[in-house]
Amino acid sequence: MTTRRAFIRAISGMLTVPLTVYAQQDTRVRTIGFLGGARNIDASFGLTAQLIAALRELGWSEGRNVAFLFRWTEQHNDLLPALARELVAANVDVIVVGSGATGTRAAMQASDRIPIVMTSVADPVKFGLIASFAHPGGNVTGLAQPLVDWGKWLELAREGVSGATRIAIIGNSTNIVYSDYVRENEAAAKRLGLELQMLPVARFEDFGPAFAAMKRAGASALVFGPDALFLANLDYLVRTATENRLPVIAPARRAAELGAVISYGADFTTAYRRAAVYVDKILRGARPADLPVEQPARFELVINLGAARALGLTMPQGLLVRADEVIQ
Repeated sequence: MTTRRAFIRAISGMLTVPLTVYAQQDTRVRTIGFLGGARNIDASFGLTAQLIAALRELGWSEGRNVAFLFRWTEQHNDLLPALARELVAANVDVIVVGSGATGTRAAMQASDRIPIVMTSVADPVKFGLIASFAHPGGNVTGLAQPLVDWGKWLELAREGVSGATRIAIIGNSTNIVYSDYVRENEAAAKRLGLELQMLPVARFEDFGPAFAAMKRAGASALVFGPDALFLANLDYLVRTATENRLPVIAPARRAAELGAVISYGADFTTAYRRAAVYVDKILRGARPADLPVEQPARFELVINLGAARALGLTMPQGLLVRADEVIQ
């Protein structure tokens, strides 16, 4: 753990430069392409707004020296290759990917020349997106989400939902990490003595049948990861699960605010602000291959005690003590 913290501090220092050195000399207007998952996620979390604000602080103002070109899949991963090619055809100076590992892969396949900045990608080394965190190589760098075991949400489900034995997990089968997601969760379930109900979904219309399957199987709780399909439909997922008396363990604080009993994950807005630092460095001449990939230094645990009580759950004191915030 000490080594990891030292590594994080080291790369943070490498990527943090006093604003005084950012006197803009180049008058060219640079174009930043953005390959995103869903506009409602962006609006709900204020993600690209954070990216744009952070870039402005670094000397890049829209309409003066930078322009943005946005492309959104609106929860359809099959559109990613074509949208990535559109950004490449527009000859953007850098592509920021807000659609995970699947979007990063699509951008890489569209161009091995244009720099690509990831905002939040599950283990980019494992999925062949970079060579290593310290020396990514190629044209990809940015922010990763690797070091939280995907079984962590199962651990929280077992701890927070007393008597939980059968846990339902939805996974986006169109995400390139899906097979690994299934494998890791199955291993975690076996280790924790839980029975897993893995339900593949690919579009909003798949949620209804998935909930019906959970009800038939008598699931004790619902778990899902930080996929754009789920983040875009947080309100629906939490509301429908609650109507079915099914506690939710989710990857985003916003889910807990909506009624999930537990959320655990990194702060997406911080990732977008850090992505702006990468974009700035690249626009000023840095090579993506030379910029170490960052990992989140902190994960936030939020418990909605009111939602838990409404479902008849008593949260263990040990879990409440560890929580960063308890919503009453």
